[in-house]
Amino acid sequence: MRELFESTIERLLSDISTADYIRSAEGGMWSADLWRALEENGFQLAGAPEAIGGAEAGWEDLFVIVRAAGRYAAPVPLVEMLLGNWLLEASGIGARSGVLTIAAQGTLRWEGERLSGDLYHVPWGRHAEWVVTVVGDQVVLLDLACADGVVPGSNIAGEPRDNLLFKAAHCAASAKLPSAMPASVLQIGGAMLRSAQMAGALTALLELTSGYAAERKQFGKPIASFQAIQQQLAVLAEQTAAANVAAETAFSESGDQLASFSIAAAKISTADAASIGAGIGHSVHGAIGFTQEYSLHLLTRRLWAWRSEFGSSTFWSTQLGKYVCAAGEQAFWPMITHSKQHQLPVAEIGSV
Repeated sequence: MRELFESTIERLLSDISTADYIRSAEGGMWSADLWRALEENGFQLAGAPEAIGGAEAGWEDLFVIVRAAGRYAAPVPLVEMLLGNWLLEASGIGARSGVLTIAAQGTLRWEGERLSGDLYHVPWGRHAEWVVTVVGDQVVLLDLACADGVVPGSNIAGEPRDNLLFKAAHCAASAKLPSAMPASVLQIGGAMLRSAQMAGALTALLELTSGYAAERKQFGKPIASFQAIQQQLAVLAEQTAAANVAAETAFSESGDQLASFSIAAAKISTADAASIGAGIGHSVHGAIGFTQEYSLHLLTRRLWAWRSEFGSSTFWSTQLGKYVCAAGEQAFWPMITHSKQHQLPVAEIGSV
């Protein structure tokens, strides 16, 4: 299943999600044809039950879809829908079709059987039909037709990150969080998604940068032949490999429960790699890398944006450090060798 997912999503996104297409999406256009192509191939419901058209894929298989979405900067909430539907299925509500997104931050509260408050930084909120969030110990599904307003926003990559306003809104469905699943589950899952997307973007960045260095000539020979450039490309390759290993480990160790310990490590590793990799990419490219016409910034701006979303490297380092220190020195090696057995208690963003 994984091989089929990977070959199909890579071919589909390479054909549609081109540099010009991504620039158009950054201007506010909804990528309807890309979304339709993904629906026709069943990617939005890849993790959902077969009864509703899904493939019942686990996170280990879904990794290649999420990484490809990052590699090709897919301007749609595909990865958010995978996480949202996973949580809906886990809570017993059931996966949804249509355009679905998630909200990990907000002030939503119950007022009897209705909900009021705001949801913050919702990916593609203006285009979504459904939003999944957690209120208290409840998984909540909201129909965005019930929203009282949408405040448009975006990250530095031009991807929609909107605030959604609700006033006494009817809840489409709700259910208690599964046992042992924390209220921060969407934040943890979002960090896992962004780690894989950054791994994909770094892979594309390495290909673009090494290709440019092989073609660009200075003093009559390719700049890739210069030792200083070779050293930078070697570091970029090292960081890309480390990011891919960390992200894939987080996915492969996640199942009914998300592997929060490995996810924290992955978000730290990929965020650091994003900072280093973007710097090297621009250093090797020089002036052309800063032009709007060249495609480098489509990758580097996303790396800079994604490294902070669902918790920065500092946030996750703090969470991981507190847990490791509290466990004591005798538990340190078992944590490294058996990370899947450790669930990190994750505070809400802004509380540390």
